[in-house]
Amino acid sequence: MSIVRQTTQVGALAVLPAGEWRERIVQGVASGNRLVTMFGRAAGADALLLTAVLQRPRGSLEIVRGATSRGAGVHALTRDMPAAHCFEREMHEQLGMRVVGHPWLKPIRYEGANRGRMAEYPFYRLEGKEVHEVSVGPIHAGIIEPGAFRFMCLGETVHHLEIQLGYQHRAVEALLLRGKPTALTPLVETIAGDTSIAHAWAHCAAIESLAGVHAGEEVEASRAVALELERIAMHLSGLSGLAQDIGFAQGASTYGRLRTTAINTSMILCGSRFGRGWLRPGGAQATMDAATADVVRGNIALLRHDIAIINERFVHATTVQHRFRGVGVVTMREARELGLVGLAARASGAAIDQRAFGGAMYSQFPIEPLVEATGDCWARMRLRIREIDASLAWLARVLERFPTFTSVRSCPDSLAPEQLAVTVCEGWRGEVVHCIETDATGRVLHYKVQDPSLRNWFGLALAVRTNEISDFPICNKSFDLSYCGNDL
Repeated sequence: MSIVRQTTQVGALAVLPAGEWRERIVQGVASGNRLVTMFGRAAGADALLLTAVLQRPRGSLEIVRGATSRGAGVHALTRDMPAAHCFEREMHEQLGMRVVGHPWLKPIRYEGANRGRMAEYPFYRLEGKEVHEVSVGPIHAGIIEPGAFRFMCLGETVHHLEIQLGYQHRAVEALLLRGKPTALTPLVETIAGDTSIAHAWAHCAAIESLAGVHAGEEVEASRAVALELERIAMHLSGLSGLAQDIGFAQGASTYGRLRTTAINTSMILCGSRFGRGWLRPGGAQATMDAATADVVRGNIALLRHDIAIINERFVHATTVQHRFRGVGVVTMREARELGLVGLAARASGAAIDQRAFGGAMYSQFPIEPLVEATGDCWARMRLRIREIDASLAWLARVLERFPTFTSVRSCPDSLAPEQLAVTVCEGWRGEVVHCIETDATGRVLHYKVQDPSLRNWFGLALAVRTNEISDFPICNKSFDLSYCGNDL
């Protein structure tokens, strides 16, 4: 595989009392492991089954299970481990579970019966005659998804930003329990539309693990090509947006034009500019013959040539440096404490990239995790440029080894009973996590999805502090997070 995965017999997992479960997580993180995800599900009228996934420094996963009840709940990890805040808030909202001592126990997305209570969201407030609030959204002037932003300002300086999401909630996890598991990929591709490939790959890998299917090397190559094309396209989109936000018209138009080349390359291979339909359980539905390969290689060469030209002008422009350097800083310590992932973490010096642990394609053709040290908008911009260059060079090497590939699909509908499959795929924004548990008959009992946006929104709120409110648009675009990826 080219992504990190683990499939475990549910009966082999020890179920710990809530206190021991919590302590195991604390000890694991203290010993150098990283918390990847944490979630729960109902296991009876009042009983809850809790799951935490830790990643060891070399990439392998550890699954820790615990049990509690809604009333007893758990003692919050968040005070000791701020990275757990979003998971505990989500479990409180989804399960009605008590979380004792949580400092920020607010809804993540107002699910189910809570949908009509969004106006009651308890925004944090700063007291003082000179403090004023600026409310933005949930409906925005631009054509973007809805989200409410509340700025607490002293003059032009932002002292606190609180972000309320949930307006895009679609009950995705409940929908994924319906229908045939091997036919759910079209739904998975819409979880976060700009991350269709990463979500589809994590889903397919989990289904294949449960179905006992091993995708061949050519399928892995095809999927990895799709993933890197998605990364290039979305980084180009982000660079175009950043250039637009500071009035650098040459960059906005050129990066936007080149994004079209990247997404049109995906369309040539699978019929969709966003890669939809490319990945399916048991295979990859994209074809590249010799003639198509020539077009793809030509597009990659064009991208490498033209991107280098606009990059040189963009990064050396005094106006660009003035607007981005030192703005929206998140330190490495803050990034690690908050559990930031992907681009947001690496721009602060935290080298978290699941491709470093992937087998098959990323072992044969390694991509070293790239980091920037300053943690500001400049770092997040520079990292996009460097990752595009790395992905283009990687594609050129892989397409030499795989000059053609064909459409392949073969996966049985039956899944192994009482198994828990966890897969982690490094999308352009960060790690995408899919967890599927089956019951005694092989039916999907629980499906957990995690987009990197869930973990990174609080990083944006932190980045804006002590900056001028006029800096918010570039801070926001430098993170480039997904509303629907958070809301699910």
